[in-house]
Amino acid sequence: MDQHVVNSEKAPQAIGPYSQGIRAGEFLFVSGQLPVDPVSGMLVVGIEAQTRQSIENIAAILASEGLGLKSVIKTTVFLKDINDFQSMNSVYGKYFPLDAPARVCVQVAKLPKDALVEIEAVSFCR
Repeated sequence: MDQHVVNSEKAPQAIGPYSQGIRAGEFLFVSGQLPVDPVSGMLVVGIEAQTRQSIENIAAILASEGLGLKSVIKTTVFLKDINDFQSMNSVYGKYFPLDAPARVCVQVAKLPKDALVEIEAVSFCR
């Protein structure tokens, strides 16, 4: 199976021993994206802005492979506080208005950089 590392300069660089994404055959696995502005390197503030930035980071990684958000077939959303679900979901829904990908959303004890949200994605590359 053909596989390679995917990296976009328009998304935050990995902060550990992992890749932004791995394309394996017809799938692209995008690592969890924190709501870090790739220019400033800082977290954006608020759950809506953080959701938007996490998805924009995913979109930048997908774009580096000629893909868009319509190719996403599954996401996992990690929330620091499940009470932020409605606010996250309202922003998320604007990026996936029709035929949304399968999704898991869970509350976690803590996220890197004390973020409110982190989102990972799987994309079908056809």
